[in-house]
Amino acid sequence: MTPLRPGNIFRLAARYFGRDLPADLIAGLALAAVALPSQMATAHLAHFPPAMGFIAFAAAVTGFSLVGANHLVVACADSTIAPIFAGGLAAMAAAGSPAYVALSASSAVMVGGILICCGLFRLGRIADLVSKPVTIGFLAGIACHIVISQLPSLLGIMAPEGKLLDQASVIMSRLGETNLVSLWLGLTVFAVTVCAHWISPRIPGALLGIAVTTIAVYWFKLEHHGVAVVGDVAGEIPPLRFPAIAFNDLVSAAPLAFIIVAMIMVQTGATTREFPSASKPLINRDFAGIGAANLLAGLFGVFPVDASPPLTEIVAESGGRSKIASLAAAALLLAIAWNGKALLAHVPMAALAGTLIFVAVRLVQIPEIILIFRRTRGEFLLIAATFTAIVFLPIGTGVAAGIILSLLHGLWSMTSTRLIIFERVPGTTIWWPPSPSLKGETVEGVLVMAFQAPLSFLNAYKFQDDARTVIKESRTPPNLIILEASGIAEIDFTAAGILLEFIKECKRSKITFAVARLESVRTAAAFKRFRITDAVRRDHFFRSVEEAIRALAKKQQKDE
Repeated sequence: MTPLRPGNIFRLAARYFGRDLPADLIAGLALAAVALPSQMATAHLAHFPPAMGFIAFAAAVTGFSLVGANHLVVACADSTIAPIFAGGLAAMAAAGSPAYVALSASSAVMVGGILICCGLFRLGRIADLVSKPVTIGFLAGIACHIVISQLPSLLGIMAPEGKLLDQASVIMSRLGETNLVSLWLGLTVFAVTVCAHWISPRIPGALLGIAVTTIAVYWFKLEHHGVAVVGDVAGEIPPLRFPAIAFNDLVSAAPLAFIIVAMIMVQTGATTREFPSASKPLINRDFAGIGAANLLAGLFGVFPVDASPPLTEIVAESGGRSKIASLAAAALLLAIAWNGKALLAHVPMAALAGTLIFVAVRLVQIPEIILIFRRTRGEFLLIAATFTAIVFLPIGTGVAAGIILSLLHGLWSMTSTRLIIFERVPGTTIWWPPSPSLKGETVEGVLVMAFQAPLSFLNAYKFQDDARTVIKESRTPPNLIILEASGIAEIDFTAAGILLEFIKECKRSKITFAVARLESVRTAAAFKRFRITDAVRRDHFFRSVEEAIRALAKKQQKDE
């Protein structure tokens, strides 16, 4: 490692400015072009003035740059979590009110603090607790929320209140009030965005569409034809301060904050893995980085932020070399916001709706849903159940229900594991699970048992019952039982006690007990810690089933 002496620092700086800075500036320009419309649209989705999306972007990028490890990841206002906290907080305060803004900022601070703790205590594995089918169901349900929430802006009608399906019903009843100019503006942005993305994701289709429609609004004075626009854009950065909120409201918002954290961890984990900037992803540090991004966003008075896979992809494909790319994009957006206030004021709300509907369409992973439906109907039901919960229940409750479904599915997978009796593959020394296409061999008086899952309190009693049943139903009473342990990656205290009890039962029945292929280092350590090794006898551990049979069968023959 090169020591950081003044001369070396100057050489590294010169090398960066000469080689990497141009690439970062190009990536930053590409990122800003895509982020400008998406951040305005997401702020609108969160019931904030669209220009506040620039503040959220700058705060998120700065916070993640200070702490996060992955230099490609872009933290920003994200349309995946915006409907979750917007729907949850709208039940506590009127959308857009000072109380709502304070709740949003406080939620961002809470989310930031939780994520920083998760990073410090290395809880990155929490991101793996939500299965992919449940995540797909989440995204499809959130896409419905986005589309229904944006239809009023697209159609140029008054936005209804109430539950999601009630809103959809009111919108359907008001279709006759559609402002055709607003509709055409929104559909234009949607069509341009789709075409640009089809040609190349690097083409800022949403920006082009919004630019064209904004010029049309300004040139033809379409506000006079009932077209809603962004309006006045604030000209200063909000002061950095802790949001003022009542303690009771803070407690009420805490469950929602944990739900948002769960979604952020899932998406951040997926983004870090998909776009690694180093040979070994530092996911816990990236969680802390997203935590710092949320903390800074809350202190600037905006809302929770997240890692964005699409924007991260832009930086990666544009050749970004460091976090300077994201910081350059943030600086550029702030400059555009403050120097282009007059033009941004004419951005039609229908154009932002068109951008968000495009995002919603991309959230629905149709190919994955079809694949899961064809290959595993049970997990397809997880998608359907999660989607239904998100759409029919309050969105925060729906997300919580989806997370619970994912955990229950994992528990079911653990508890449904069954004991397997291995057979020898004919003509070999390999012992393998039974196969309908190949009749295996057995050895008289020998049972080879296998359990292909971690042995824990969730399934240990089932293991014991299955083992007793197999012994009882054997045609020939066994005199040797071999536990083929290659699939047992872990064993807990409860399971260790049950295994010890089963070993004692074998000894009382004059059955020799042995272990083969104990490959897991953690399980081997647990065997020693729980004294299973002593109960089995150290010379009854073997590297293969065949080795155990040859050694112990010969010994039994000599004893006889």
